[in-house]
Amino acid sequence: MIDTGKNGEFRYAQTTIVDQNDAEFGITPSQTVGPYVHIGLTLEGAENVVEPGTEGAIELTVSAVDGNGDPISDAMFELWQAGPDGVHNSDLDPYRIKPATVEGFRGLGRAMANPAGEATFITLVPGAFEDEAPHFKIGLFARGILERLYTRAYLPGTDLSNDPVLQAVPAERRELLIAKKTDAGFRFDIVVQAESNETPFFGL
Repeated sequence: MIDTGKNGEFRYAQTTIVDQNDAEFGITPSQTVGPYVHIGLTLEGAENVVEPGTEGAIELTVSAVDGNGDPISDAMFELWQAGPDGVHNSDLDPYRIKPATVEGFRGLGRAMANPAGEATFITLVPGAFEDEAPHFKIGLFARGILERLYTRAYLPGTDLSNDPVLQAVPAERRELLIAKKTDAGFRFDIVVQAESNETPFFGL
């Protein structure tokens, strides 16, 4: 068992059994999922939606904290987005008639959080897609989360009045889905399990 910030004894005795056939039959202790979400998913450069140095490249820093404000240091973030032309680099996008217009643009990124619960993507500013305002789609995985959480980060300073997804969010909570502008690009802070300022999440 691995406990973040462990400073005491494990809750259950550690077993010396190495073969499951030698284990006694019965109910096993309950435990949350993970931290194996990282195994096989950590690929070097996966956080680069475009290669560093690409014309127009920006940084998108994403963070995750829990309801106490403590960083979720084992979080894994996934990012999906349209390119600057508003087209997703996927055959599932009916508007895509050729590969991405920006060479090397993948439209998908994955990044692991550092001890502060943050990760930074190298990407491009997305364009508007159909009737949706420019935004980043973000998935969050972490220990104890049985299904990934989906949210969006909209761009500050853009017209969000007609975006159908944002309009489905209560007006007083829409501000929680708008990224902050930084010198290098944007920053988006995700809050999980908070009473008043939890980030809105979407069911798919």
